[in-house]
Amino acid sequence: MLTHPTLEQLRALRLEGMARALEEQHAHPAIEALTFDERLAQLIDRELLLRDGKRIERLLKVARIKVGGACLEDVDYRAGRGLERSQFAALGTCHWIRHAQNCLITGPTGSGKTWLACALANAACRQGLSAYYVRLPRLFEELRIAHADGSFSRRLMQLARLDLIVIDDWGLAAPSAQERSDLLELLDDRVGSRSTVITSQLPIEHWHAYLGDPTFADAILDRIVHAAHKLALKGESMRKKATA
Repeated sequence: MLTHPTLEQLRALRLEGMARALEEQHAHPAIEALTFDERLAQLIDRELLLRDGKRIERLLKVARIKVGGACLEDVDYRAGRGLERSQFAALGTCHWIRHAQNCLITGPTGSGKTWLACALANAACRQGLSAYYVRLPRLFEELRIAHADGSFSRRLMQLARLDLIVIDDWGLAAPSAQERSDLLELLDDRVGSRSTVITSQLPIEHWHAYLGDPTFADAILDRIVHAAHKLALKGESMRKKATA
């Protein structure tokens, strides 16, 4: 008798998971064999499951991951690629993100740097951590526009709160003085409190020269290289192998 108004009240309270579970319970007479506590536990579990799913959906939407289908289960560990199964599996746990460490992925074009970075970002979102994917040229453009419209400080604060930022295509073009300064501001807000993944065709030992100004290069690299997990990929292009 009370089922219908109860469902309405649950939905009014935005407890959609509990409402659905209650409907399912009444559709299965065998549920009467369960105790009140057991039935209540089922309702609560369903609500938590639904909320977790919605949270993951929101995190993935905000992350804007380039390769949305990249996942840890599909990582290619074939010989000669330079990717160690144990190292990447450990990164997949996201403990390094919770400890505010960085990950630097280098290798030639087509070696799968972006795909691996996206797989890590996907794993982070599915574990309830916030992430954001962006190519470095696009990041510089985003911050340039933020300077122009007066939102630079607010945007830096937003980026500083993200558990993980993936910066793709590091090293394609030498940064300007303003871009170096913006990059330092961004990384300084994150050092010791948040994590960053960087992918680059350039070996890490060439990053100092790429950044140009020695003072800024020292400061920027000091914030990302020390205590970072490093993946140096090798071998032929994965794209060529995929079309072979």
